Amino acid sequence: MRLFPILLFCSFPAFSAEAQSLEAKLMGEGQVMQLPKPSLRGKLSLEEALDKRHSVREFSATPLTIEQISKLLWAGQGITRDWGGRTAPSAGALYPIEIYLLLQEALYHYLPKTHSIELVTQQDLRAKLAEAALRQESITAALAVFIICADLSRTAIKYGERSRRYVDIEVGHVGQNILLQAVSLGLGAVPIGAFSDAKVKQVLNLSQALEALYIIPVGHPEE
Repeated sequence: MRLFPILLFCSFPAFSAEAQSLEAKLMGEGQVMQLPKPSLRGKLSLEEALDKRHSVREFSATPLTIEQISKLLWAGQGITRDWGGRTAPSAGALYPIEIYLLLQEALYHYLPKTHSIELVTQQDLRAKLAEAALRQESITAALAVFIICADLSRTAIKYGERSRRYVDIEVGHVGQNILLQAVSLGLGAVPIGAFSDAKVKQVLNLSQALEALYIIPVGHPEE
């Protein structure tokens, strides 16, 4: 009996303009895609990134690559220690933060433990999110929007009434990490705190425990 080899062809989603969209490959809500491991070497020093950081509100139509997406999410909440420590400090190592990624065609939820993203819904929610954020056009202009949310109850278990302060401090750490990573990648970003909490929660269909605290549109600066 002659045996013939069987070739298996696998395709992987990418964010590049030439590749098929990620949303076309992840057809069902709840499906998960592994992100590439982020490189720990960049082109800019920390001092250079701090010096170059400024708010960018106008973006080109160039999409982010999957490597850039991977680094930005890792900068915000990536695992850096075997025991689960992350890039941003957290009171009591309780990690109340959840990051959502809004792209042109879909909304994703970042899973730090596996450095992957979970498809939440296949919709372009940028216009609705911008409406909830006082019609700030940078949200609709950006091809990637990071929404930093928190579950206050995770921190309140240990710190009670003081947990509100600790969570707000942690959100600041996470936001700055993403902003500086964007600069390091040659991208632009702007932090947004002015929005209707209730409307953003509705647009993203967040669970009762989660509240949105920060919105960061990211993209290639418009020349």
